[in-house]
Amino acid sequence: MDPRDANAEPQLELDTVKTNDSEVAVDKVEITPTYDTKQTKALLRKIDRHLIPFLSLLYLLSFLDRTNIGNAKLFGLEKSLGLVKNQYNTALCVFFVTYVLFEVPSNMILKRWRASMWFPIIMLGWGIVMTLTGLVTDFHGLVIARVFLGITESGLFPGVNYYITLWYCRRECAFRAAIFFSAATVAGAFGGLLARGINEMSGVGGKPGWAWIFILEGLLTVGVAIVAFWVLADSPKTATFLSEGEAKEVQARLAHDNEDLAAHYDTKFMWHAFMDWKIWMQCIAYLGILTPLYSFSLFLPSIIAAMGFSAATSQLLTVPPYVLGCLCTVLGGYYSDKLGKRGFFLLGFCSLAIIGYILLIATKIPGAQYVGTFLAACGVYPMIPIMVMWNGNNIGGSVKRGVGIAMQIGFGNCGGVIASFIYRNQDKPRYFTGHGTILAFLGLALIFIALQMVCLTHINKKRDEAYGSPDAYTSDMKRAESDRGNDASFFRYTI
Repeated sequence: MDPRDANAEPQLELDTVKTNDSEVAVDKVEITPTYDTKQTKALLRKIDRHLIPFLSLLYLLSFLDRTNIGNAKLFGLEKSLGLVKNQYNTALCVFFVTYVLFEVPSNMILKRWRASMWFPIIMLGWGIVMTLTGLVTDFHGLVIARVFLGITESGLFPGVNYYITLWYCRRECAFRAAIFFSAATVAGAFGGLLARGINEMSGVGGKPGWAWIFILEGLLTVGVAIVAFWVLADSPKTATFLSEGEAKEVQARLAHDNEDLAAHYDTKFMWHAFMDWKIWMQCIAYLGILTPLYSFSLFLPSIIAAMGFSAATSQLLTVPPYVLGCLCTVLGGYYSDKLGKRGFFLLGFCSLAIIGYILLIATKIPGAQYVGTFLAACGVYPMIPIMVMWNGNNIGGSVKRGVGIAMQIGFGNCGGVIASFIYRNQDKPRYFTGHGTILAFLGLALIFIALQMVCLTHINKKRDEAYGSPDAYTSDMKRAESDRGNDASFFRYTI
């Protein structure tokens, strides 16, 4: 078969895989894809058109709905609900508690069920919760709403990061994840502008402006969730926008990229993930960058307002840092994929974020502090998709990868609990406690990123010396180690 033949299709056959419970038939795909470079690029563009824009929209709404409470605060939420002391921070915190607890279970449901059903259902759930948040009248109502918002939103981000690995090879994921995650920066910019406009509805229906922010943004989410039932595809094999030949080619590319590692469900792969020290190193590093992310997204309006600007002006001034952060996120993901490197980009972006927070904590000049917000946005936001994809790239086997990604994101989101309490009203206007804590977490991330690079480089070198090049392995040799995941002798880690 000529690999340059446009009509050539990889052959699929059934193989039998033994699990703990039974023997099941799974696809065994020839490891050699048949498309040439031009055909592959066209196929990827087709998948991109059908997946990435809509997934980005889902995450834009997710991030908008979880962080719009920061905008509502500037427009009188605390006063209207009679919040005192740390009650506002507590309301922020409870979201992350349930968010963290339900991430791994959600990814396991996604692995066993259909993405075209699971994503719209959880989205419908958080849209309804967000709408009802606009009806709360006291602290207890706000806390209950944030608890259920955490439960319903918990499945989207880890789920989509796993979902992307079902369509793209390892070196193609970071750019797509970066575009998807850049929606968070768009949400930050768009959220400030939208909140500024919606607040003008204050008094309509007897509701304050901050309540209409929750109601209207929640209704928008519900509308998009309904559309999602008909837009999302479950997998390349069942995607209606791919021809039979294209679907088989995607499966062949992934089989080749995954090096015949296990794709079937078995509970032992969950335990493999929990026992892998490399995943826990990723979790700690991710905590170090997610704490700054949430503090930035939740408190940027307050940080800028503390520089001496009015509430309305502060909302508008949040837009430029997010716009530049969005650009850096997309470019960082693109070049990380292009060069096949993750750690070096993470070190660079982490250093940039540290410089930004040094400017925020070391000077009281508003102009210099505002420049610090740009550097912080350009450093923190690009790290998220690269870090998640670095973890996914280095986990062998689809079940272990799904669990490992959920572990990382779940553990990292504990940073949201921390971020909820470090920017306190009594610390205005300099927020020394908040900025200092964020610098400590960024330093932690920097150390663990560097440690991972050293450890993974050492493991790759030892495997090369002991087993030779992975290119020398046949498909049968790789299948013999398929259940070993990233511990297989032919697996090489992305640095």
